[in-house]
Amino acid sequence: MVGVIEKRDIRKLSLEEVKTFFVERGEKSFRAQQVYDWLWKKAAKDFDQMTNLSISTREMLKEHFTINHIRVDNMQRSEDGTIKNAVTLYDGLVVESVLIPTKDRITACVSSQVGCSLDCKFCATARLKRMRNLSPDEIYDQVVAIKQQAELFFNRPLTNIVFMGMGEPLLNYINVIEAITKLTSPEGLNMASRRITLSTVGIAKMIKKMADDDVKFNLAVSLHDAINETRSAIMPINETNPLEDLADALKYWYKKTKRKVTYEYVVWKDINDTQEHIQALVKFCKHIPCKVNLIEYNPIDDGVFQQASPEAVQRYQSTLEKNGIVARIRKSRGKDIDAACGQLANKS
Repeated sequence: MVGVIEKRDIRKLSLEEVKTFFVERGEKSFRAQQVYDWLWKKAAKDFDQMTNLSISTREMLKEHFTINHIRVDNMQRSEDGTIKNAVTLYDGLVVESVLIPTKDRITACVSSQVGCSLDCKFCATARLKRMRNLSPDEIYDQVVAIKQQAELFFNRPLTNIVFMGMGEPLLNYINVIEAITKLTSPEGLNMASRRITLSTVGIAKMIKKMADDDVKFNLAVSLHDAINETRSAIMPINETNPLEDLADALKYWYKKTKRKVTYEYVVWKDINDTQEHIQALVKFCKHIPCKVNLIEYNPIDDGVFQQASPEAVQRYQSTLEKNGIVARIRKSRGKDIDAACGQLANKS
């Protein structure tokens, strides 16, 4: 149709591109910085919120651009204070994010993809097909929403961010890195990189790429077993990224970054709760300095995977500690609202 301007999402533009837009229309270039502050520091959802711009300037922006902001359509609060958000994206697709409060921190657990393609057998999200990657601003918006909830409901600041929601972050690498860059920038939320953790199933070549790119955030690996046969049965990614390749990549990571890795490890009844599996984990942990989070399993209603006995989990912890490996037993939070590890999308 003649005369109709196709609107772009303004957050897809760099600061320089916004400056060019203003200059080409006879406006002062400093307007771009004002707009950028509203978009990122203040997380404005529409142009009318930009009150230090004239009405005519705001109308001009509305004529050319849109802001594809997320919308928190459903918020559930757990008995333990955990908050789960159902986040609707501009195209109607939905992901979930979680606010996790503890005594000394408030953590935002965010999603990086709509669904997931990795088919881990114990994870609810894996039952959804992967529909698309999230853009950097959609990831950023999840953090902002949780930051605002932390201030509103707890009167405390957001302290940590974990990429442990829906999707595999390393399969959306460029957008995840761009989001983290904005989250840690003074132009964005100015979060400290050491307060951010990216969790991956262990894609070897991408772990090496992160090391080469000199990222400053922390790395966690969903390990769950250190015997190839067992790990492949529960995590098909292990067939193309076996433990030998993963170990090589993690050694490369540590050589380049000098930063410990956290292994996330669920102990299941009759799957990995024997001494053989414990010793295999001890051996794997010897590759580089690390710590192990032994995570309580959260059922996803299929009955195949069951939480191991407390004694089995305790055997893991004591054996690891005897071998000089830091191991902590992590109780899950938000189970009553399906917000715990592995449960996202369970009831959606």
